[in-house]
Amino acid sequence: MFKHPLFTKLAALTAITVLLLFGLGLIEDVVRDRLRYRSITAQSVAESLAGPQTLMGPMIHSACVESWDEEVGKGDERRMVERRREFILTAMPEQLKLTTGAAMEERARGLHKVNTYNLKANVTAQWGSLASLLPQSSMKNSRMHCGAPIVMMAVGDARGIRTAQFTMGSQALALKPGTFHPTYSRGLHAVLPESVRGKADGLTATLDLELVGTERLAIVPLGGNTEVLMTSSWPHPSFAGRFLPSEREVKKTGFSAQWRLSSLATTAQADIANGKRICLGADEGSDYAHSGATPGDCADSFSVAFIDPVNPYSLSDRATKYGVLFIALTFVAVGLFELMKKLRVHPVQYLLVGSALCSFFLLLVSLSEHLPFGISYAVAASACVLLLAYYASHMLGGLTRGVPLGAGIALLYGLLYVLLQLEQTALVVGAIALFLVLAAVMVLTRKVNWYGLSQGGTPPRPTMPPVQRPAAPRTEAA
Repeated sequence: MFKHPLFTKLAALTAITVLLLFGLGLIEDVVRDRLRYRSITAQSVAESLAGPQTLMGPMIHSACVESWDEEVGKGDERRMVERRREFILTAMPEQLKLTTGAAMEERARGLHKVNTYNLKANVTAQWGSLASLLPQSSMKNSRMHCGAPIVMMAVGDARGIRTAQFTMGSQALALKPGTFHPTYSRGLHAVLPESVRGKADGLTATLDLELVGTERLAIVPLGGNTEVLMTSSWPHPSFAGRFLPSEREVKKTGFSAQWRLSSLATTAQADIANGKRICLGADEGSDYAHSGATPGDCADSFSVAFIDPVNPYSLSDRATKYGVLFIALTFVAVGLFELMKKLRVHPVQYLLVGSALCSFFLLLVSLSEHLPFGISYAVAASACVLLLAYYASHMLGGLTRGVPLGAGIALLYGLLYVLLQLEQTALVVGAIALFLVLAAVMVLTRKVNWYGLSQGGTPPRPTMPPVQRPAAPRTEAA
């Protein structure tokens, strides 16, 4: 049975499929390399411009030192030594309102592009009583010394600060780099007069900040009540972090999102007072916690990532995952022509058809680096469809057979493009399309005698042995 030509051909087609899968794997490696180069480009832009940004503040803090004398030793060795305790007093705003607008700017390194943004933020913070800035002694007869109160605004990457203006009431404050905070050191600060310490009626501060960053923006809800309004012309935001927007509107022209948070729902104030880091996947040693940190190690925050869902490399990577299905369906189509029209297609011809299908994915990746993805897809698909239709016309013995095959492959490319554009319904659309293809194959082959193909004829039907009837008596003529 295994020497039958059908099984020989199936073995050859299996070997060809394995060879084509190897070629698809090499193409997928090329796409992954491009994706890795893009990540390196994003890192390079962040190193040259500014990385992902975080806004944390404003808040007021004051570094204090408590010292006291303590007697140690006994007898002649008894002496007085000075003990010290260093601590930080903080005052968090009761009301915090941020209004931000992000204008997108595209930066490139060679063929690879990275989304950066120019953020203009207006931050208004209101403090109630500043009694928390009054130091409390922990030891009797201790001496207390506190530095001047400092109002600070921390950012993720201080290189991104373009302009900043801090006003308290009607008075503009002189801004200086850094925050003098031991944990959140990147940002800016202004020194406040000593008279604000313990102030009962509180104060109000306003910050106008222009900040540039790369790909992502995070905000820490530091106020007793925090309200954030963010707008941008970017139509593909990805909201993440501990809190999603209370209201959001995403259009083709951009998005707007609003967060309204209470300190009853977030531990951000306590997290920052305890010096917890902000977890955004940055390297250890920065103001961010490293990616291996657990949620309990991180301060509450929320973020927006300016993603590109039609990234040509991610789309090409998704497309190559359908390569096996393309090859299988095309081989099935050629096999149907061979079966229904009683043709003979050589395994080498199957190999050439499969190679043309694989070349589509390589063309798509290379063209999309120079042209928009839609145009690149159309060019690569048209070239492969025309080539396969021309070749199939000779392989199958006429245009009336080659053109329908080319049309079917064109339909496959069209379906793949639709799947690539869909984000939520790609699976259900692909499953329905595959079911329809399977149904069509079953309908077309419903009358095929598969036994005849594998055994060279129809299977013999069981027959009963002939019945022996007695011969009729012979009579002789008179």
